[in-house]
Amino acid sequence: MHLIPEIVDSANDIQDIRRNIHAHPELRFEENRTSDLVAEALSSWGISVFRGMGKTGVVGRLDGDLGPGKMIGLRADMDALPLQEHNAFEHTSRNPGKMHACGHDGHTAMLLGAAQYLSNHRDFKGTIIFIFQPAEEGGAGAREMIKDGLFKEFPCDAVFGLHNWPGLAEGHFGVTEGPMMASSNTFEITIQGRGGHAALPHNSADPVFAGAQVVLALQSIITRNKQPVDAAVLSVTQFHAGETSNVIPDSAFISGTVRTFTLEVLDLIELRLREVAHSIAVAFDCQAEITFTRNYPPLINHANEVQFASEVMSDLVGKQNVDTSIDPTMGAEDFAFMLLEKPGCYVFLGNGDGDHRSVGHGMGPCHLHNPSYDFNDALIPVGASYWVTLAQRYLK
Repeated sequence: MHLIPEIVDSANDIQDIRRNIHAHPELRFEENRTSDLVAEALSSWGISVFRGMGKTGVVGRLDGDLGPGKMIGLRADMDALPLQEHNAFEHTSRNPGKMHACGHDGHTAMLLGAAQYLSNHRDFKGTIIFIFQPAEEGGAGAREMIKDGLFKEFPCDAVFGLHNWPGLAEGHFGVTEGPMMASSNTFEITIQGRGGHAALPHNSADPVFAGAQVVLALQSIITRNKQPVDAAVLSVTQFHAGETSNVIPDSAFISGTVRTFTLEVLDLIELRLREVAHSIAVAFDCQAEITFTRNYPPLINHANEVQFASEVMSDLVGKQNVDTSIDPTMGAEDFAFMLLEKPGCYVFLGNGDGDHRSVGHGMGPCHLHNPSYDFNDALIPVGASYWVTLAQRYLK
């Protein structure tokens, strides 16, 4: 690896910041303490600070000493998850029911490490925008920052993001051109029937029976309507109906998620979902009320920025440690909103095999969104060096 020595030397200080954030997790749009910490750190390093975008977002602006030039945006997310932590180390969560189980504490720390270094080495032309975003976990904080004028106030020429990732060796990178993460969407279907005595079903319009047919038929959209080469997931995750064993209820509730890599496939699935649910309900003398909510669009990396970032990663950790055709994931990420506005690239940074923390409880320290997770601090100098090298080269 060709990490920046000054960043390696300061890694313990950045680790302390990371663990401080981990110990005080805050949920989406509640990141007040974290935002204060980030803003105070940036300000202490002479970086201009702007607050209030996306409610609790923080933006730092650093202009180079060599005059005006291009503008690059570097983004980290700050929010935690509503999860009770199972770890017992010193920096475990002090906020019951809240936990940094996805590594956003590490993402924030790595970008702060890069900001500190770049503030001390301003021998570049142009501007670096440090974007500390709230509410990635279901709150679409990226969209809210954009709505509040992020790219009007800071018209970046390109924007870049990073996420630690299980299944990749520690310090290895993964990226792919085009779709890399899926769209995230939810649906709710209420089957309205006519309840009655379970022993006299002919007097009722049974929403449970109709709902069961709907659940089965929805899978035909994936297997019979879309092209087999187009990846998509439709999962029913909730089915609620009735309160007792001898009464047919008036209604049944069905809910689930849809994931796709393209908006065209998403359009098809939404259309067919509405048609299938409505038609089946009518066939059984019921009615269907359908709500389809599009949460996050697919995350689609831009070709030129992928090529550029891949060269930076290869020079940093070795070409053999960079997978430029990593398999896309059906997970979702609201950095996708930024890539709809600006060219850019989102990459994965491998978090290792879990030997940075004790194992034997839950899914272990590498797997995201589990109560035994902990960010691998060995990634701090890798991620911070990546951000610095990326920014310096982009602004040359």
